[in-house]
Amino acid sequence: MTEVIVLVERRDGTVRRATLELLTLAARLGEPVALVCGPTDDATTAVLGQHGARKVYVADALADDPYLTPKVDVLVAAVAAVQPAAVLVTAGAEGTEVAARAAVRLDSGIITDAVDVVAGESGPLVTQSVFSGSWSAQSQVVRGTPIVAVRPNSVTIEQAPVEPVVQVLEVPASAGVPGVRVTRREAKVSTGRPDLADATAVVAGGRGMGSPEGFGLVGQLADALGGAVGASRAATDLTWCARDVQIGQTGKTVAPQLYIACGISGAIQHRAGMQGSRTIVAVNKDPKAPIFAIADFGVVGDVQVVLPALLKEIETRRA
Repeated sequence: MTEVIVLVERRDGTVRRATLELLTLAARLGEPVALVCGPTDDATTAVLGQHGARKVYVADALADDPYLTPKVDVLVAAVAAVQPAAVLVTAGAEGTEVAARAAVRLDSGIITDAVDVVAGESGPLVTQSVFSGSWSAQSQVVRGTPIVAVRPNSVTIEQAPVEPVVQVLEVPASAGVPGVRVTRREAKVSTGRPDLADATAVVAGGRGMGSPEGFGLVGQLADALGGAVGASRAATDLTWCARDVQIGQTGKTVAPQLYIACGISGAIQHRAGMQGSRTIVAVNKDPKAPIFAIADFGVVGDVQVVLPALLKEIETRRA
């Protein structure tokens, strides 16, 4: 069976949920193999094997490299060694950057913002969300090794336990001169909540939350649901929350199982970042707010009244 490379992403030593989704997609196309950049451990290998990775290629020689190109070198070397049917990466800031650079070096086609991948007669058939989510398009790479960047939360994870074989991948040093060097790393302060891109539930607040104190209800509801906090651009511009939780055309794209929009009107720029969510719940006092056009469930009311009532109901049902 032809192998399909999945570029593994980890956070704090833990394999990201998005990588497990890629392994599920890879199984549709061939035999999933995982590519780990940096040192690995038994826990990482076990998780990858639990989700279908028959081989785990490890390249740790460049783990401490001060430049941003090592993962590109690793991916190019892996493609040369494996000759895969396709390469799957996570469509995030890092994954898309690595995929694009690798595609140039390999003279291969690349498809970004994929939401589904299936086997086609002449290679992977990729579904993309385009024009701010207004349309879906099906595409295929027609040159080189197909490289596909897939949005997180686009597929249901399926376990397919196997005993993976770990192989060390030899990576030749890049002959090119790196254009960017990492000069400093600063750990992000943990909120204790799941990462926005990986969360299965997202509670997002907008200008309609009224104030920084009012926006605090968004965090309370997210914590009650075990989800992540998101925001519209208006809320981040007002500094009610951190810029890195902004969702929309100029922010992050999410597709959780549950998305609750609180006090968000639903302008097209915001919808572009969240309308791929499985179930959308909107709370807004304006019955004509555009967000209701794409919501599965809508509540017309004041968020400062609705959210406390919802929190109380959740607490009551869990008692």
